[in-house]
Amino acid sequence: MAKHPSLTGHSKMSRRIAKIVPTYHIEEDNFFCSDNAPDNIKEKRKAGFDKIAAHFYTTMAKSIAAGEQLKNSVSDVDFTHAYRVPFQFSQFIKDKIKFSTIVTQTRGNQIKDLDGNWTYDLSGSYGVNLFGYEFYKKCMQEGHDMVRSLGPVLGSYHPVIAENTECLKKISGLDEVSYHMSGTEAVMQAVRLARYHTGKSHLVRFCGAYHGWWDGVQPGVGNQRNNDDIYTLKEMDKDTLKVLKTRKDIACVLINPLQAMHPNINPPSDAMLIASSRQANFDKQAYINWLHELREVCTNRGIVLIMDEIFVGFRLAYKGAQEYFNVKADMVTYGKTLGGGLPIGVVCGKHHLMKRYREDRPTHICFARGTFNSHPLVMACMNRFLHAIQDELIQSQYKDIDLFWNNRVEQLNDKLAEHELPVKFVNIVSVWTILFTVPSRYNWMFQFYLRAQGLTISWIGSGRLIISHDFTDEEYAIVMEKIVSAAENMKKDGWWWQGNNMSNKSIKRQIARELITSVIKRSRL
Repeated sequence: MAKHPSLTGHSKMSRRIAKIVPTYHIEEDNFFCSDNAPDNIKEKRKAGFDKIAAHFYTTMAKSIAAGEQLKNSVSDVDFTHAYRVPFQFSQFIKDKIKFSTIVTQTRGNQIKDLDGNWTYDLSGSYGVNLFGYEFYKKCMQEGHDMVRSLGPVLGSYHPVIAENTECLKKISGLDEVSYHMSGTEAVMQAVRLARYHTGKSHLVRFCGAYHGWWDGVQPGVGNQRNNDDIYTLKEMDKDTLKVLKTRKDIACVLINPLQAMHPNINPPSDAMLIASSRQANFDKQAYINWLHELREVCTNRGIVLIMDEIFVGFRLAYKGAQEYFNVKADMVTYGKTLGGGLPIGVVCGKHHLMKRYREDRPTHICFARGTFNSHPLVMACMNRFLHAIQDELIQSQYKDIDLFWNNRVEQLNDKLAEHELPVKFVNIVSVWTILFTVPSRYNWMFQFYLRAQGLTISWIGSGRLIISHDFTDEEYAIVMEKIVSAAENMKKDGWWWQGNNMSNKSIKRQIARELITSVIKRSRL
């Protein structure tokens, strides 16, 4: 079978189950001992928790107050705050722990909040911040200077678009370019073009891969409609190749190269960190071998191979994942950092795949427009980005990039091991995830200990840290010490207590019992 056995691999089933999972909350009496920890550990945890909450309140009062004003008015704020931790603990966390999300200034790789606190940024602005905030501020300023006399003229193009297009053709190794306003839009257009030109109905995505929030590529939890034109298959698996070799309805295959860190698993998030069973292990050569096999099958079967480089484009190599993994795609999508600090989505493709109409059938078109596509300010900032990354210093960063970042992660892991801390980092270049080496229900608390040390991380917590490439060795040494201190404090406060023959399996069994109890209680109401 080419489907992965997990719920992630069965989109319709996962949606059905998601609809029936009952909400229940672990109340304060059990919050600090939901793993049946003894009273002395419970008190340690509570004291540590109260200390962090008080630290945030006393040092971030203005920022917290400003953030609270948004909670009931900006839906993103409410959603991200609700899903920072597993739902069983979410209500208590929302009530008790509040911290800064309102910021006013950056310098290098640091961010300042309303209270004047400077923190090191490990969130990477969702992958946009690749070269440091000063780099992007310069791109934005120079871009504005280039086009300020034109203003928001749309439909016509600023001359800078020609240079951008030629540069992207060289980077992608492809023939044509189309511009969009987000990575999600770029993926939508690539898939639509693949279906249009092949005349086939289905796309293949791999289990766990994220390609934006369009429901046409997100068939699982979070999507409210049924998708009957998507195959979610196992990545790095011979059964998938068999499906591609035999089915006649497949238009395209979407690849998110970031999945090489954790094939067939959803992007890691602390909202799902119910135990210590998070997995990640990047084997570059194995992924290269897989992509080459996939490329061969797609070529032989006339299936469009789409490399979704929205996240990793320009991070892994100058010419992106195609260069890094030594594979050629039929279409490539770019976004995030390419906009030089502004929103962008780009599709690059072969001539015959990019054309949106047919010479012999004038009403049979593939429509794709957008009001702000090729906005002059975006084009100008992109141009400054494309020029800036030609700099000798930035180009030198791409040489031995694996060795450089693997050494940095190894240094950090060595320090953690030296202090006997149950934390380990796994990386693909400068994108990291955190693994926990002892069973615990409370690993998600680590995000708050990191924040208390002056480190900014994304709302998904320890699942993904995104490091900008402007960190000096001295700055990186400071960050390492902060991470080690955070882990030491969390260990000292008892969150990694081991007892009662605790294991990941026993934790999951306990959660299953809690769910069943919740269902029974609801049925009696």
